[in-house]
Amino acid sequence: MPMRNSYFLGVLFFGLFSAQKIQVVDAENGHPISNARIILEDKVVYTNEDGFAPIESSSKNFEISASGFKKEKISNFNTAIKLKPSVQDIEEVKIVSVDVKKIFEDVLKNYQQRYYDQPSLYDVVIKEKTFDNNNLYFMGIGEAKIWSKANKYNYRDGYHKRYDDIMQIQLNNVKYLKRVQSDSIFTGKSTEVLHQTLGSYFMNFELNSIVESLKDKSTKKAGILKSKEGDEEVVSFKINSDNGIRREGEFNYNLKDKVITYLKISYLQSEYPTEKRTTTDGREYGYKLGDATLIFDFYKIEGVYVPTMTQYEADNFTIFYKDQVHVKKFNREVVYNTFEKTNQKGLDPKVDFNIGIWKNIPLKEDKAAAMLLSKEEQEFIDQK
Repeated sequence: MPMRNSYFLGVLFFGLFSAQKIQVVDAENGHPISNARIILEDKVVYTNEDGFAPIESSSKNFEISASGFKKEKISNFNTAIKLKPSVQDIEEVKIVSVDVKKIFEDVLKNYQQRYYDQPSLYDVVIKEKTFDNNNLYFMGIGEAKIWSKANKYNYRDGYHKRYDDIMQIQLNNVKYLKRVQSDSIFTGKSTEVLHQTLGSYFMNFELNSIVESLKDKSTKKAGILKSKEGDEEVVSFKINSDNGIRREGEFNYNLKDKVITYLKISYLQSEYPTEKRTTTDGREYGYKLGDATLIFDFYKIEGVYVPTMTQYEADNFTIFYKDQVHVKKFNREVVYNTFEKTNQKGLDPKVDFNIGIWKNIPLKEDKAAAMLLSKEEQEFIDQK
């Protein structure tokens, strides 16, 4: 059935006809691996949900890595890359406990020394998707520049709402922007606090939250070593607070540099009771929390650690209104394709955070493809 009240803007096809593509799969079962990181000579790209990424056929000597898999160095272009799982057979693995509190506290305390903390300029791809009852109804994908003053969230600037002193975004080229009318009655502005929204771009913001919760002696914590490859350990963890906040996830920890190079953390909130809320026009409804997951990925370039990807996903957030039930899902992904040290003190023009990224007018800047649409995303774009 055709969907009504839609708007769509499509520009180019991410160089689909000029660039080759590779697929990264699990060596054991052949399943595609999403969010596999590919470090090329001049940029970083990630695979989409179907395991595909755009790479020129002339590419060589590049590195591919993914959470839960062994890192591979590829000498020459190949359309199919297989990664081996990093976890050994369970009979061979000894249960090794890890003091995650000590690691989190040490990394946060020395964050400024161990991660690059000077003004930086990135070419990025920003992608946002929103679902209602499992139906994709909004997707925005754009190329942008991000300027960051210190590659971390500054709480003093945040408290005084000097957000532009922390980070600025310049929207250069909107590749895809489509919205179809959701069957939800709630289409107003998000009530999410900007302080938290901006903070979710930075790992130190999340580490600070974790460390604060660990200060409570009643908080229960556990860390287990999952695997080790060279100087890098993969650690899974669980943190349960008395106030009902349950966190679990995993991180990669570099023993030599004492940095977390990858962090995935989930907030399990589905057991919270339904709250009563009121819309801005006075309608009462029920609101039940779902689960939220954040991912931060880093790599070392020019001797410093900088971000390559941040991701935020909220799932199973449920709204009850009269006889209607709406299950919401939101995903935001930022891939940092290139990094540059800079003396710039900001961007001009820049995104006005108060009106949202996609309502800002982009500049026009054509460049090579940095990502590919997944099958689901392409079908959404093709819908009339």
